[in-house]
Amino acid sequence: MKSFFRKVLALALFPLFFIALAVPIIIWHEELWDLFSSARLLRAWVDGWGLWAPLAFVGLQTFHVIVFVLPGEVVQIAGGYLFGVWKGTLLAVAGTLPGAAIDFGLARVLGRPFVANLFPRERLVALEKLLSSRSAKTVFFLLFLIPGIPKDILCYVAGISPLGFWFFLSVSTLGRIPGILGSSMIGDAAASENWVLMGIVSGAAVLLFAAGLFLRPRIQRWLAKLAGPKPREF
Repeated sequence: MKSFFRKVLALALFPLFFIALAVPIIIWHEELWDLFSSARLLRAWVDGWGLWAPLAFVGLQTFHVIVFVLPGEVVQIAGGYLFGVWKGTLLAVAGTLPGAAIDFGLARVLGRPFVANLFPRERLVALEKLLSSRSAKTVFFLLFLIPGIPKDILCYVAGISPLGFWFFLSVSTLGRIPGILGSSMIGDAAASENWVLMGIVSGAAVLLFAAGLFLRPRIQRWLAKLAGPKPREF
């Protein structure tokens, strides 16, 4: 009976989720893309909320984690520009928590068919194998920590894996912090016109991201050995 109600709930929520995401994206797609692709516009939008600016920023970060097609680093750079390194990092982390929890919860309630409609099958199968292995917890943490690996897909795939919710939430949050901190430092350096620091941090971020992409095949093989069974590429 419990399984029956879960299937009914999944069937009911599946179209509602896509409608809830599709409607604002279709109506305001140009505005949303401009907002999330420009740190200047994003700063102006958040700053326009006045005393509510920190809460607006947290909501924006949450929205980005759920709607993963939008560029996210811009949000965190704007946070550093508006609130400084430490407050900007704290607010960004506070925004990722509910976003990641929603991703995980939706995947767990709606099941694999829901997640399979969001991401390419090959990538989904590869990640499922990694997160079902004996070393799944270690592999999951490393996947979140390594630059160049898409983080938001991991939130959804974790929801259909054997990983527990609290482990997922704590590890995914810890794994995001280095990247968020780096983006906040860039925003704060821009606000204080410290162009040298901004250039150093930006350059380091680009190099780490490029290294993650360039070394992805080696990382895949290493994680495959760590996990046990040989997974496909992700």
